[in-house]
Amino acid sequence: MVGIIIVTHVSLGEALVSCAQHIMARDLPNLLQLSVSKADEPDDVVRRANEMISQLDDGSGVLLLTDIYGGTPSNVAQRLVRAGKVEAIAGVNLPMLVRTLSYSHQALEVVVSKAITGGLEGVLYMLPDSAQE
Repeated sequence: MVGIIIVTHVSLGEALVSCAQHIMARDLPNLLQLSVSKADEPDDVVRRANEMISQLDDGSGVLLLTDIYGGTPSNVAQRLVRAGKVEAIAGVNLPMLVRTLSYSHQALEVVVSKAITGGLEGVLYMLPDSAQE
């Protein structure tokens, strides 16, 4: 099963994990999160992330989901990418995470594709319900 690590600023990852557990209503043993604060040294964060990768990787690979591209969490994730073994996506949102978890039994390249489409399809402009007007 593909391992998933959420690498985000402060407590965003914790909140995403909590919401995913609520929505999926099951244990998520292949999901970890790594919080990054301004006080953290990037090399220390990379070391902790590598430990998590080793913990989760059963040979299926690991997907890193990070919040905003260009921030410390995504810069750390980028340093960890190993094509076909450790992949990374910036712009994590709850629809992306749920889709990723739902397909984590598939091959890593499938999980990456499903994560991106889940994230994109989860962003919608909501119009007023015409029945309420």
